[in-house]
Amino acid sequence: MPVNLQPVSVQSAVVLPSTGSHSKVLGSLAYGIYSTNAFVSGAVDQVAYVYNKLGGNVLDLEITPENVYNAYEEACLEYSYLINTHQAKNVLSDMLGATTGSFNEDGEFSAYAGSDGLKGKPNLKFPRLQLKYTTHVGRGIGAHIGVGSGQTVYSASFKARQDQQDYDLQSIIYSASVDPAKKHIPYWGKVGKKAITIQRVYYKTPQAMWNFFGGYAIGTVGNLSTYGMYADDSTFQLVPAWQNVLQAYAFEEDLHVRASHWSFRINNNMLRIFPTPSGEEPSHFWVDFRVSEDPFDQDEDRKYGADGVNNMNTLPFPNVPYVNINSVGKQWVRRFALSLCKETLGQVRSKLATIPIPGNDITLNGPALITEAKDEQNSLRDELKAVLDEMVYNQLAEKDNNMQRNVQEIVARIPNGIYVG
Repeated sequence: MPVNLQPVSVQSAVVLPSTGSHSKVLGSLAYGIYSTNAFVSGAVDQVAYVYNKLGGNVLDLEITPENVYNAYEEACLEYSYLINTHQAKNVLSDMLGATTGSFNEDGEFSAYAGSDGLKGKPNLKFPRLQLKYTTHVGRGIGAHIGVGSGQTVYSASFKARQDQQDYDLQSIIYSASVDPAKKHIPYWGKVGKKAITIQRVYYKTPQAMWNFFGGYAIGTVGNLSTYGMYADDSTFQLVPAWQNVLQAYAFEEDLHVRASHWSFRINNNMLRIFPTPSGEEPSHFWVDFRVSEDPFDQDEDRKYGADGVNNMNTLPFPNVPYVNINSVGKQWVRRFALSLCKETLGQVRSKLATIPIPGNDITLNGPALITEAKDEQNSLRDELKAVLDEMVYNQLAEKDNNMQRNVQEIVARIPNGIYVG
């Protein structure tokens, strides 16, 4: 019995149209991080781009406009991620210890005390050269040598006792720090069981200016000699400034070493004084010391930034706004979003490897689309990373240096003019 077959066009219920819809973009986004009118227009345009680029006018594309909108947002977020990591390489050293922020689930500020508050975009600004880490290291070293550190150096004294050479500085300073009658001293209540670090021991405050020009008035000015002119006229000698500085250091060292009658030895904060004190003169000895601190301790009125930026994760970098993505970035976003759509299409077609038809089967290209899309995404990331790596600030400085050197070499080869008088 013959069967009457008629060709019937059956369309899939899920087919990408040739254009998108502005009204449906925001409601279909998984995150909704980007919501400006410019972004909505870009997402709608991406539908037409994907439709034509993947041949939707020839063969149905089994994805929806919602897939394209989400791919477009994901591409913007991926671009923001790569740009922010690039900028982190540029500015982390200058932003260490600076104000950080709190972020919500979308990576946007939920709290930020920096300039412009929650509307601030530090990742879009060009910071001053601060050398924060270098300065931080210098201050740490300075604490051990007593020069320009960020840690407080205290001063204390104790009375010399007749015929007593040994003094427990840890005990002496601790006792003073808990004495109710000495609450006025700066280190009161701050020592406790913490070990102190002795910076200096002295019994007077040597000053080079005491004997810088000698103990007597003389006529010679400039050469700092102790033998000069005793007549009314004075002899002035021209000497470089560094000579005066070195002589000042020499006088300072002389007061510390040659002119000093006392010396000491210290071990585990136990001080032994040589020779044995008489108890009369000097009556007191002084020490400069530091109290051990935890690595993150800081004074409330002079914080160094322990609670601030310490690595890339605490940088106050929200997502790059869509309006601040330039033409180069937007083209990268379009290409990456296209690749994401191709991957989604491959995932859909992979669910049905083959479709039976009368007398044969049709094999879908899902796996091939996924592989191709993954390769394209990796290629796009590598392309952008390579460009950004050439533009980190230290590379720009190196390029400027090379250009300057090349210009000098070119100029050096230009023959000098010969002038005949």
